Amino acid sequence: MTQNQNPEKVNPMPKIHRHMTIDEILGSFPSKAQKIAHELTRAGLHCVGCQASTWETLEAGMMGHGMSEASIEELVRRLNKVLEEEEGDAKTITLTERAAEKYREILESEGKANYGLRFGDKPAGCSGFEYTLDYSEKAEADDLVFVSQGIEIHIRKGAAGRLLGSVIDYIDALQGSGFKISNPHAKSSCGCGTSHGY
Repeated sequence: MTQNQNPEKVNPMPKIHRHMTIDEILGSFPSKAQKIAHELTRAGLHCVGCQASTWETLEAGMMGHGMSEASIEELVRRLNKVLEEEEGDAKTITLTERAAEKYREILESEGKANYGLRFGDKPAGCSGFEYTLDYSEKAEADDLVFVSQGIEIHIRKGAAGRLLGSVIDYIDALQGSGFKISNPHAKSSCGCGTSHGY
């Protein structure tokens, strides 16, 4: 590095700012797209995913929805916080504490207290794949088994290259409540943040 180079400019950290388009934000951080889409919806950008507003900048989208300057700054702060959240271990599948607690509640209500969680993906959606979550009474012969937060997670061996490193979280909100997956292998995401490509 020469004397005139600023170390921060040599390897800048990826960051979301108000002048990025919504499409650019979702496309730049596909492994976080679902969490980003949740934050956009929570901030009042309910048209995310309709394909009509993804070309707008974050600032224009917020202002077009009558949001204040303070609201824009708060959303930018929250979106960057999503980027800073810890990534999962690349050799396993991780359940957050919130997700594990919610899954145990669901198992209890369904009378399946000792079941594991089947995690996978299937061809669907506008970007190629959607995640699947289901009950799993026991692992099958072609499954890999992981344990996170005391819950067994079963995935097909053939899907390991696409799913390892994923973090399964649960977000409880008025709009967009549900299990959200962050996957380091996702390379693209649709505007709604529900489907992705590898």
